[in-house]
Amino acid sequence: MSIETVLLAVGTEDEKRTEQLAKEAIAVAEPAGAEVVLTHVFTDEEFDGVRSKLGVNPESEGSTPDAVAERHTTMRALARALGDAGVAYSIRGAVGDHANEVVEAASAVGADRVVVGGRSRSPTGKAVFGSVAQDVILSAPCPVTFVREVAA
Repeated sequence: MSIETVLLAVGTEDEKRTEQLAKEAIAVAEPAGAEVVLTHVFTDEEFDGVRSKLGVNPESEGSTPDAVAERHTTMRALARALGDAGVAYSIRGAVGDHANEVVEAASAVGADRVVVGGRSRSPTGKAVFGSVAQDVILSAPCPVTFVREVAA
């Protein structure tokens, strides 16, 4: 099975893991000549907060989820790393439930692989707080690569 499109799911909390996520996406995409679709999903609150922090007028053309995602610090760092490695990429933004939007984006772009980051949690922590990565792994339309947070 060839890999043409890799969806890299990026969350607000992934700023610390940017280098780690970029390395994994490059390791999957580069040998296959695949495009990486950087996808940032915001909750409604996160989207409003980031848009406000960036000084984006909610009524302007630059207030779309795609436009806001393109200006997000983590996305710019990932785009720079992919570009430096010669890996083609595009940026998408979405607002809603993180896991559902990642799965929908993977279907929409015809992803052959999803790369998602996450933290190690106890079974009780997962039961109480849920796990976006776990939901993506169970629902994605293609194989998922999980990038676990490395303790600093």
